Amino acid sequence: MASAAGAEPRPNAALRTDGGGENGGRADGPVPVFSPGSGPGSGEPDNDRLSGDEPLLAARVHRPSDLLRLLVGVLAIAVVIAIAAFASGTTSGLEQDISKGTGQAPDVFVKVAGLVSSIAVLLVPVAFAIERLIKRDGLRIADGVLAAVLAHGVTLATDLWVARVAPTAIQDALTQPQSGGGLTDPVHGYLAPVIAYMSAVGMARRPRWRFVLWVVLLLDAFTMLVAGYTTPLSIILTILIGWTVAYGTLYTVGAPNVRPTGQTLLAGLRHVGFRPVSAMRTEGLPETAEQGDRGRRYLVTLEEGSPLDVTVVDREQQAHGFFYRLWRRMTLRGFTTRRSIQSLRQTLEQEALLAYAAIAAGANAPKLIATSELGPDAVMLVYEHREGRPLDALTDEEITDQVVRGCWEQVRALQSRRIAHRRLTGDALLVDRSGKLIITDLRGGEIAAGDLVLRMDTAQLLTTLGLRVGAERAVSAAVEVLGPDRVADCLPLLQPIALSRTTRATLRKLARERSQREREAVLKASEAAKEARLDASHAAGEAGSKAERKAMRAEKQAEKRALEDALHEAREEDLLAQIRRHVLLIRPQAPVQPVRLERIRPRTLISLIAGAIAAYFLLSQIASIPLSTIRDADWRWVTAALIFSALSYLAAAMALLGFVPERVSFLRTVVAQIAGSFVKIVAPAAVGGVALNTRFLQRSGVRPGLAVSSVGASQLFGLGAHILLLLTFGYLTGTERSQDDFTPSRTVIAGLLTIAVLVLVVTAIPALRKFVSTRLRSLFAGVVPRMLDVLQRPVKLLTGIGGMLLLTSMFVLCLDASVRAFTGGEQPLSYASLAVVFLAGNALGSAAPTPGGVGAVEGALLAGLVLAGVPKEVAAPAVLLYRLLTLWLPVLPGWFSFNFLTRKGAL
Repeated sequence: MASAAGAEPRPNAALRTDGGGENGGRADGPVPVFSPGSGPGSGEPDNDRLSGDEPLLAARVHRPSDLLRLLVGVLAIAVVIAIAAFASGTTSGLEQDISKGTGQAPDVFVKVAGLVSSIAVLLVPVAFAIERLIKRDGLRIADGVLAAVLAHGVTLATDLWVARVAPTAIQDALTQPQSGGGLTDPVHGYLAPVIAYMSAVGMARRPRWRFVLWVVLLLDAFTMLVAGYTTPLSIILTILIGWTVAYGTLYTVGAPNVRPTGQTLLAGLRHVGFRPVSAMRTEGLPETAEQGDRGRRYLVTLEEGSPLDVTVVDREQQAHGFFYRLWRRMTLRGFTTRRSIQSLRQTLEQEALLAYAAIAAGANAPKLIATSELGPDAVMLVYEHREGRPLDALTDEEITDQVVRGCWEQVRALQSRRIAHRRLTGDALLVDRSGKLIITDLRGGEIAAGDLVLRMDTAQLLTTLGLRVGAERAVSAAVEVLGPDRVADCLPLLQPIALSRTTRATLRKLARERSQREREAVLKASEAAKEARLDASHAAGEAGSKAERKAMRAEKQAEKRALEDALHEAREEDLLAQIRRHVLLIRPQAPVQPVRLERIRPRTLISLIAGAIAAYFLLSQIASIPLSTIRDADWRWVTAALIFSALSYLAAAMALLGFVPERVSFLRTVVAQIAGSFVKIVAPAAVGGVALNTRFLQRSGVRPGLAVSSVGASQLFGLGAHILLLLTFGYLTGTERSQDDFTPSRTVIAGLLTIAVLVLVVTAIPALRKFVSTRLRSLFAGVVPRMLDVLQRPVKLLTGIGGMLLLTSMFVLCLDASVRAFTGGEQPLSYASLAVVFLAGNALGSAAPTPGGVGAVEGALLAGLVLAGVPKEVAAPAVLLYRLLTLWLPVLPGWFSFNFLTRKGAL
């Protein structure tokens, strides 16, 4: 397929390659894409005709920048409507000031401006459409027409909403009264479609057309303001609706693909003085959000001289991974200095500067020969060709000590001039045939980088090399080249969040594999111990009952030791820990405390959003409570509720110690449970308590594996008791109204049926069945031996069971006393109903991601009490009092207890 060298790039101007398949699929390895055609009747190449074979490019692309503009537009529209609704005084004052200023304009000027603008606002878009059609760019015009039609529809819908539904304040801010009665249009029916058309066809990227159209639009808006046909907020809303609808249309249907084809690339190379013969698209690794903006790479063969490596960067590739980079910039501290959005000119200049700086620093980087623009939407960078294979493509035997040292020598050269690479992964390091290192992919780097970023480069390369050659060789080569001090300085940054995305994914994969091996080793040891125990029980049975019991106890102890030994032997050290250990062998005094790099974590963000939503609903409930209700509370029942809340900590200590055969101080355990009240505020309820109890048991002398098993056994037994109590009390609640008919409630029946359906689904799907069975087997492999130890001590078992039942009873009594405090001592619900409400609310609170289950527990308890028949005026303050006594009031004592145990070394 041929076209002139200067023709516009067409996204689908492509033919099938031999390895590309009929649908333009990629071949393995380099893909031949294009070469100059032969001139007619001549053996010489005819450079005026270029033929191309390359994989088909998508005709349309969905650009993240369009989505971002859509979201910004929607937010801006919401802000304008909010201003119109809540700042009526400001808007009316602004209208008066504008009317006074425009009223001094000459009438002749206003009339002429109105006539010219009303004609030009329609003629300018038509003229631009004709110009685009002449250049065969009809797709853009079709997108613009579609956006204009949709904008007109949104305009009509907005007009109807403002006229019939919107509050009076919004109507006053967006409309003007007419002399003959009625109101003006809130959104202009022809101006919004024109703006949508202008934005969709891309007139904003053409300065002359943009200037003419904005002059016309501003002139038209001015005349309408002078004539009293509109308001300032109406004009702003019209512009925002047109702009937002345009980018929403582009993101939905996709923008025309303006990526330059191979023919355009060859024409660009000829323009900067090269005479290309052929070119091959070099396919690299699959693009990720962190790598996708590196551009398309080509190997170009010239008529004379060495081949070239050409990188083409266009707007679509530049936007690839935009949201990932934006998220990193928002959540990480100030070392992400690169802007999330750069112009093509800025991208070109940054890569060129880094290429020249790297060579000046003595690094072995490809030499940049030329740069050029390929139209308004792409740029190219021409490098000298360097033969080499990526480090990721080498076998373990090929990565010699010379190669590893070469990697560190390149980093030393860059850091000697304060240049940070920022992407020291395996595909950025090439090795030529002689074993010499070539450092590439410098686009994401920084000039005059700070110490933090340079240390991150060191940590990244340590991890990259450690994944291939092991921690010992990576650290040894780094110390040999950089010195022990510079290597030791990177330890605080040796954490996953500071590494590249591909490296983090590899580390997570290795962690899953290690965990799987540990589970398999524990399961294998458990099965072997069970077989040995069965053999011993048969042999002891023949010897007598007394010998049998003695042998059983011995076998249980042996099984427990075997499981602990198997887990200890199977536990592997992760790569980052290995690197730290080897560095500390060289520099024992090196700092190892990780640097706080995250501004905000995803879990924290989710907690804040959930907490804000919960606070909104909770405050709305509080606002509906009369102050007289709170003032008339019975303080005797408030005191009783406080006592029940305090006794719950004694019950929690009993529930934990009942599953710990070792001797642990009961008083300190009670203090630890009080400290848990503080931990619940800064972590989800189901996470903070488990971590604190495990740490407390370890510091109290219980071995780490046994501490985890004890807390796990307590949690597992508590879960079973929770479900059993919920079903029991739910059953009793359904029989309270009919003493003759012992029929369970519909809720219990529905719950049982739901559980049955879930069990059937899990057992019917092989993947789910394998996942659940593996998790349960690994759970019971560590917990069951601990339960066996507890069963041999009846006092301990009774303590644990009694503590759990007492804990539930104290919370139910506290809730009952909170309700009675607002009913004059009367009991509106039975204890069975209260128990169901508490157990359901507690279950939701454990599952909620918010600290202490804030929001979820309050909503569940309030809904449960109201559904059970408690008036809302009583249920709301009762729930607030209950949560005050069980969650918020113990925070201060919990903080003191936490600090006390920390000072004593118990946490």
